[in-house]
Amino acid sequence: MGAVAINRKRSDESFNFNQQSTNPLRNSPYFQASKKRRFSFAMSEDSGKPASSSSNPTISRISRYPDAKAPLRREIHAPSRGILRYGKAKSNDYCEKDGNFFVRKYDDAKRSALEALRFVKKDKEFVGLSDEVEKEAVVSDDSSVEEIVVVDCDDDEEDLVGEKKKKKKNQPSFSSGVTDVKKGDNFRVEDTSMMLDSLSLDRDVSDASSLEAYRKLMQSAERRNSKLEALGFEIVLNEKRLSQLRQSRPKPVEKRVEVPREPFIPLTEDEEAEVYRAFSGRNRRKVLATHENSNIDITGEVLQCLTPSSWLNDEVINVYLELLKERETREPKKYLKCHYFNTFFYKKLVSDSGYNFKAVRRWTTQRKLGYALIDCDMIFVPIHRGVHWTLAVINNRESKLLYLDSLNGVDPMILNALAKYMGDEAKEKSGKNIEVNSWEMEFVEDLPQQMNGYDCGMFMLKYIDFFSRGLGLCFSQEHMPYFRLRTAKEILRLRAD
Repeated sequence: MGAVAINRKRSDESFNFNQQSTNPLRNSPYFQASKKRRFSFAMSEDSGKPASSSSNPTISRISRYPDAKAPLRREIHAPSRGILRYGKAKSNDYCEKDGNFFVRKYDDAKRSALEALRFVKKDKEFVGLSDEVEKEAVVSDDSSVEEIVVVDCDDDEEDLVGEKKKKKKNQPSFSSGVTDVKKGDNFRVEDTSMMLDSLSLDRDVSDASSLEAYRKLMQSAERRNSKLEALGFEIVLNEKRLSQLRQSRPKPVEKRVEVPREPFIPLTEDEEAEVYRAFSGRNRRKVLATHENSNIDITGEVLQCLTPSSWLNDEVINVYLELLKERETREPKKYLKCHYFNTFFYKKLVSDSGYNFKAVRRWTTQRKLGYALIDCDMIFVPIHRGVHWTLAVINNRESKLLYLDSLNGVDPMILNALAKYMGDEAKEKSGKNIEVNSWEMEFVEDLPQQMNGYDCGMFMLKYIDFFSRGLGLCFSQEHMPYFRLRTAKEILRLRAD
């Protein structure tokens, strides 16, 4: 009886194996063979008893076991191993032979590819580079190769435990190729050589393109260098020609400005001694000179303003302007016909209330002057601006209004007021309508400038002196000490030379 049961058991196993071998999932590495199925005879649905009974006690004993349910199918995430018994494999052995075969092949191919990559040396082609560049290319091995450590987990299983990566910036890594191999479902051993070729070709193409671009840049630079050399030669040649032309040209003759002698006649020893005596402290309250026409007394204290580093006062300026007018009267052919307003004229004409012609209307009557302002060549108007002296000139000969400031100041309001005054004066005294507003207004810039804070009055007097002579302003700051002594001498003698 026992033999019959054993034989039936073996026949059932062979039937079960044949039935499972026909399953197409047997070839999958994730298929797990089920355990041995227990058989029982079919039971009737109505009675729950066996459909047929036998007197065999073995069969009746087996039929008492409940029906075995098929286990749920699940995917296995690791290959299973079979156990050899009695020199023959069970159903799991066949699963390992069919399913785990490709897994082992995949691991072997991957390991061989990585080992080959670790010691591979690629030959690269270079275009037109020196030996030094080739040496650098050989020395700079690919440092991005991954070192993979393989740890044996069992007799036949292998797992990737760790990776050590050494990469350099801006260099392609081989890890991308290894990742693509891992992702492949149907991997073959022949694909390793293709992977090696593809990894080496990409870098050669990029190097060749960069070298080609570098060579083109070098060629364009060489072409530019040749052009620059030609241009440089032309520049040198033209500079030589220009220098030769300049040498061949006649040098312009510099016109020497003839400095008149009269404004710079030096003082004699007696004249200087006279001036220094007047500057002494003993004569401070003594009247040294009196101008009868202007009724101005010059005392030693008033004359002190002509000493060095002193500001000029109204008395000295007004007396000197009267002396200039008398000089013109003595020698009318030698000097221009001018009119000299005193320092109070502009203050009357333009006061705090504004322009006022009536305040100065009687200053220039025909009976008082003996001539009309419109007939003068030049009219000088001293302007006192608090602590600074400037000069305004009405030039009737050239129909101009000039403003002279030894500090290069500008004030158009002064010239506008004088233009209005000349129009009112001509209409009042001569009955003529003169459009003085259309005259040119000039703020003279090219004129001698003071280099200190106290010679502004002296510069103003010399502007008037030289203009009345018909001369240019050919003096400077260096002449101011001499002009101070000369003006003091002329005031003491009441005669301008």
